[in-house]
Amino acid sequence: MKLVVANILFSFFLKNSKTREIIISFDIFEFYTPAFALEELLHHKEEICRKCKISKEEFKEIFNYLSLFVKIIPEEKFKDLARKASKISPHEKDIPYFALALKIKCPIWSNEKAFKNQTKIKVFSTKDLIEVLK
Repeated sequence: MKLVVANILFSFFLKNSKTREIIISFDIFEFYTPAFALEELLHHKEEICRKCKISKEEFKEIFNYLSLFVKIIPEEKFKDLARKASKISPHEKDIPYFALALKIKCPIWSNEKAFKNQTKIKVFSTKDLIEVLK
């Protein structure tokens, strides 16, 4: 199953997180995310290190590890669907996730409740994915 990973990647940096377990342990999933999502992680590196109680070196290792499991898609590959995505995305900043999901024709993985306030794209929370895996 293909999934666009949205705004849950921060929790990948937590030790023993369900997010990390799902991403690295289940071959039934193919994960995709817009390139800006990784830029956001880098931008919030200090905060992630502080909240996850990891060093900058650990951050770098985990970040590199994450990129082995999640395919990074440049914006130019899906920007043609931004207008359509803007009509269903709950927030302007989340349009790339919806545009990428439209492009790949797959659901989104997000714990953002507002993502489920539309009917065009299926949205799974982490809890939903755990249920699917049972």
